[in-house]
Amino acid sequence: MTAVARRLHDGVTALRWALLALLAFVLAACTTTPKPIEGTSADAFSRIGRFAITVNEEGGKQSAVQGGFSWSDDGRRYVLDLTNPLGSTEARVEGQPGAASLTKADGTRLVADNPDALAEDALGSRMPVSGLRDWLRGKLAGQPEASDVSNDELGRPVAFEQGGWRANLSRYDTLGPRMLVLERQEPGRRIMVRLVVNQP
Repeated sequence: MTAVARRLHDGVTALRWALLALLAFVLAACTTTPKPIEGTSADAFSRIGRFAITVNEEGGKQSAVQGGFSWSDDGRRYVLDLTNPLGSTEARVEGQPGAASLTKADGTRLVADNPDALAEDALGSRMPVSGLRDWLRGKLAGQPEASDVSNDELGRPVAFEQGGWRANLSRYDTLGPRMLVLERQEPGRRIMVRLVVNQP
C-alpha cells in the first residue's frame, strides 16, 4: 500500500469512527430520561420527545427551530429541559405556582411569573409551557376556559382552543397524547408547535 493510499485509508477509518461516535452520542441523548424532582408525589409525571416550532410570517418568511424536550412534573413543580438536535441542553424552564425561571446553557438565569415568556426568550418563538402541563396529560387547563372542544370515544380531548392556541391531541397511550400539534395566529404571523412523545 502506498503512503498516499495508507493516509487515505487512515483518514476514512478515522472519519468512520467519528461518525459512529456521533451517532452513539445522539442515540444516547435521545434516550436520556428526565432527572426526577426530589420528593416526587403520587401525581408525578414525565414525558420525553421531540419538538419543532415553525413561524410563518405574512411576507412569506419562514423560520424554524427544533430539538428535544423532557418534562418532569411532581404535581406542584415542573421542569422542562429543551435540547438542541444533538442532545445538548439549551435551556431549562422550572415552574411552580406564581413563579418560573429559565436557565440557559451559558448559565444565564431569568425569573418571571410567566413560563411562556421565558420559553419564548430561549427559543425565539412562543411555546405554551403553561398549557403543556395539562395538555401532555390529555386534560384541559383550568384557566382560561377552553372552547370548541372535541373529545374521542373515551372522552379524551382531541381538539380545542385555549389560551390563544388551537390544539390537536392524538396517539393517546395510558399517560396522555403522544402527539400534540398546536397553532397560534398572531398579527402578521402564524406559529405551529409540534411535539412527539418518544418515551413516557
